[in-house]
Amino acid sequence: MAAPAVPAGPESPACAWRFMSNETVLNVAFPDANATYWVLPYALGGDDRIELSGDYPAARYFSLNTYGTDLNTVDTLRDDQIVPDQGSGNPFTDPSPAESPESAGRWHATVVPGEADHALNQIRALPTGAASQTVPMGFLIIRVYVPDDAASSPGGVPLPKVALALNNGATTIPISTCPTPFDPADATDGPMGQAMEATFDRLIAGAASGAFPGNVPEATFVNPASTSGLFPNGDNKYIGAGLTYQPGRIVVVRGRAPVFPDTRAGVPVTEPGQQVRYWSMCQNDQVSPYPVVACAADFQTNLDARGYYTYVVAAPQDVPAAASDPTVTVLPWGSTEVPKKVLFLRHMLPSPGFYPQSVQASQAANSDPATTMGEYYPRATYCSRAAFEAGGYRACLDGNG
Repeated sequence: MAAPAVPAGPESPACAWRFMSNETVLNVAFPDANATYWVLPYALGGDDRIELSGDYPAARYFSLNTYGTDLNTVDTLRDDQIVPDQGSGNPFTDPSPAESPESAGRWHATVVPGEADHALNQIRALPTGAASQTVPMGFLIIRVYVPDDAASSPGGVPLPKVALALNNGATTIPISTCPTPFDPADATDGPMGQAMEATFDRLIAGAASGAFPGNVPEATFVNPASTSGLFPNGDNKYIGAGLTYQPGRIVVVRGRAPVFPDTRAGVPVTEPGQQVRYWSMCQNDQVSPYPVVACAADFQTNLDARGYYTYVVAAPQDVPAAASDPTVTVLPWGSTEVPKKVLFLRHMLPSPGFYPQSVQASQAANSDPATTMGEYYPRATYCSRAAFEAGGYRACLDGNG
């Protein structure tokens, strides 16, 4: 679907970061419950740009991303790619700035129409339309995963300041940050609001409904058929398993956990020996708008002495007492009135050494993840509550693992 056109010339938003998405606000398109997304609609002419300035968040990960109205990626500028201001440092490439003065974590970036130079902290927006009467519309998104302070979703820093620079910088218009985010259903004034409303009503539902191939057995993790139209993050890849609720039946998932930097415990993302930047297991409703029910991120997942996880996915009345084992992590089924669910395993930024066993490698080679991921592949099965009570995961997974 082509991006909708607006009259020539950019639309200056009333305030910046008009929309926020997480597990409670604008919960759409299979989000991760340990991430928050802030959205700035944009429409730039060929001589215009968006100037951003901010502080590196205290978090596991953050990135700047541009998308078209079809919700497909235009460009991404990740935390460790963002060059700090002169005299500052980047904690995602060097942990020492964490002990430096507040000024040590500053950065500037520019959203430009057409080609962008990442070395100059530029991120590409949609280019100017071929017809002089149109300016294509898109979205700029900030992602922040696992802030050090769970109470501060932006990672203990303000959202980046925004200024609209027109006509090669001849005019600069500062755009203040919106005092509170709001749902796009309320944003019906002006072409940007209308585009957002149409986008979330139609495109997400259409894209998510075709995300996975047909004729795949349930409780079996496979690569998605497509992530197009779902605000994909190039630093994340996932595999998913479809599920259907039956009373008294649970889902058991077993696999080996990659090594990750536990930033909530003070481990920097630059710590040597890490296999991924982040991983998680998330349970989602398989019905529009495809919300997340709950996630267990890497740092929230219980492991046994061998580094293996065991998840039990169950409705409250079906959770077996044996799930209180400290090596088991329970994920809620959510509403049983939504019988169809999808369970996702995400890998973010695998290290070169871990890459061959990552979700990323399986998708790049279009290979069966059950084969390429080895012990890191999540084996899943349906199981009765009684069987798990009697013998734990071994009673459900043939004693393997």
